[in-house]
Amino acid sequence: MEGPAEEGTGRGCPAAAPGTQTATEAGGFTRVPKRSKRKRRAAELDGAGGSRMDTGQPWPGKRPDFPPVSGDALRSGKDEMRKIPVPAHRYTPLKENWMKIFTPIVEHLQLQIRFNLKTRNVEIKTCKETKDVSALTKAADFVKAFILGFQVEDALALVRLDDLFLESFEVTDVKPLKGDHLSRAIGRIAGKGGKTKFTIENVTRTRIVLADSKIHILGSFQNIKMARTAVCNLILGSPPSKVYGNIRAVASRAAERF
Repeated sequence: MEGPAEEGTGRGCPAAAPGTQTATEAGGFTRVPKRSKRKRRAAELDGAGGSRMDTGQPWPGKRPDFPPVSGDALRSGKDEMRKIPVPAHRYTPLKENWMKIFTPIVEHLQLQIRFNLKTRNVEIKTCKETKDVSALTKAADFVKAFILGFQVEDALALVRLDDLFLESFEVTDVKPLKGDHLSRAIGRIAGKGGKTKFTIENVTRTRIVLADSKIHILGSFQNIKMARTAVCNLILGSPPSKVYGNIRAVASRAAERF
């Protein structure tokens, strides 16, 4: 009964798996490499010959390098226009400060500007002399800031600097107040003779406009965040002395960081 055992198909010797079968050579056995060695060898072959999914295309040597696009190409030959509506109570200030608004937009930004009497809009338009792509956006923000109530000198910083922004919100966005409660909240923000508002502006290096229940803040991102936090605390009922201490501590930490 030795025949079946020698063939390797009997009960005492189970059949070997196809991957681990051995072949007899001269009465002995040949050693089959382990799986880990086979995997390592396959990985080496993959690393030498590329990925397993071969698309037949060569790998790119470096990143594509695109030349800068000129302002004329971005404008695509069409003149763009922005319209800023002017409310009735800002007609007189706009008329008095028109030359201060007109000069930087036309001479420095190389744009065209006019006030349309029929539609009551300030219209700003690009032309052939316009070189800067962002000039139209800067001019529109400048005029919009003046229309909201900022001084021309403060709004002009939007043209000169790149990291300035405008943020607007209402008192009722923070807390739904009505009647005398809303009036008292606006009074807390302004303070006696505007003292509280001026203090917040000086500490946070921003400019704030109170237009009825609307609040407009002009400044950098971090400074707007500090001023908005102070204004919201005043709306929620915090005493001004506590708000002063908080914004001074935050401003001093920000100054040390930079």
